[in-house]
Amino acid sequence: MDHFLYRDGMLHAEDVPLNEIAAAVGTPFYCYSTATLTRHFRLFDEALAGMDHLVCYAMKAASNQAILKTLAGLGAGMDVVSGGEYARARAAGVPGERIVFSGVGKTREEMRAALQGGIRQFNVESEPEMDVLNEVALSLGVVAPITIRVNPDVDAKTHAKIATGKSENKFGIPIGRARQVYAHAAALPGLQVVGIDVHIGSQLTDLQPFRLAYRKVAELTQALRADGHDIRRLDLGGGLGIPYQQGNSAPPLPMEYGAMIREELGHLGCEIEIEPGRLIVGNAGIMVSQVIYVKSGEGRDFLIIDSAMNDLIRPAMYDAHHDIVPVVQPAVGVAQHPYDIVGPVCETGDTFARQRPLPPLQAGDLVAFRSAGAYGAVMASEYNTRPLIPEVLVHGDQFAVIRARPSFDEIINRDTIPQWL
Repeated sequence: MDHFLYRDGMLHAEDVPLNEIAAAVGTPFYCYSTATLTRHFRLFDEALAGMDHLVCYAMKAASNQAILKTLAGLGAGMDVVSGGEYARARAAGVPGERIVFSGVGKTREEMRAALQGGIRQFNVESEPEMDVLNEVALSLGVVAPITIRVNPDVDAKTHAKIATGKSENKFGIPIGRARQVYAHAAALPGLQVVGIDVHIGSQLTDLQPFRLAYRKVAELTQALRADGHDIRRLDLGGGLGIPYQQGNSAPPLPMEYGAMIREELGHLGCEIEIEPGRLIVGNAGIMVSQVIYVKSGEGRDFLIIDSAMNDLIRPAMYDAHHDIVPVVQPAVGVAQHPYDIVGPVCETGDTFARQRPLPPLQAGDLVAFRSAGAYGAVMASEYNTRPLIPEVLVHGDQFAVIRARPSFDEIINRDTIPQWL
């Protein structure tokens, strides 16, 4: 469920008509719903009610300060994967004890910043990283709390580019070597082992891969405790999928996911951490664009819109589907027409959809890309010197620009001309 609904013939974000936002900020733009963000976070929090837990939002999905502050105010922790994300989380007022640092390539500088600023734990991905973190912690006179990410060799049955739990993926240590690696960690004076970390991929639409991975984690927990390790925290990652296409079967609900966690891991008495990103913000955001031209081609018509692949890369990178709807509600029974929906960038890959049925549209009409909140704005670029598009947050009948569109002068003036030119 989201809060983008037609009302009086116009698509609204909560209580704000989208055409009013378009008139105020121009197109294209991203728009997020506070009510949807809040609802989705609370679904996860309630799914784990009665268990010691922390829901850490995976902020790589969408990291605008206003989104982070909204979720932090609800009690969310943050899962960060870079020094920049750590700085964003702290700037949004998230205390260090609610920040988990993931990622395979943490640098000494990133480790130092997190240890000095406060951190809940590092999710360590390799033995070389473990050794470096130990050195950095000792140089600062502190002890770094860690979990070790294990790779359970479970096929998440998701897109190859977002699968992370198979043996050939770059993430974590093979689960078969875990006891050896944990023994090494326990011998390093700058580290304190607090738990186990696992994350098998993104956009999972079936609980069975989670179940298989968590059973392996349960077995490993018992084995590590037998070895003398104090395993008191299980970081289970994220990855629960969202329905990108209306009419398709819905992915499992957070409540079903929480029930499965209880079944597989509840008997261990561990604190549970989960790191949802896409499900919290994906359907909480849309991208609104305007039709520039309707072009007739050989056997097909094109909607050329003012968004491009640099604004929303997912269709070009992952062949991802986004439902695209007119902002003005079409009349009941109006005939649909197939369009190729494309952007202005001079690449054939700048195509959002092919032969997508839509009501007849013309230049100046607005369209909305649904489920664009996750991996939309954060993956955008200024390719073709196209400015990053504004982000807008709606709260009831109010809206605010939470990232402005830069001017061409602002973009160009970032360049520095060498003195010899």
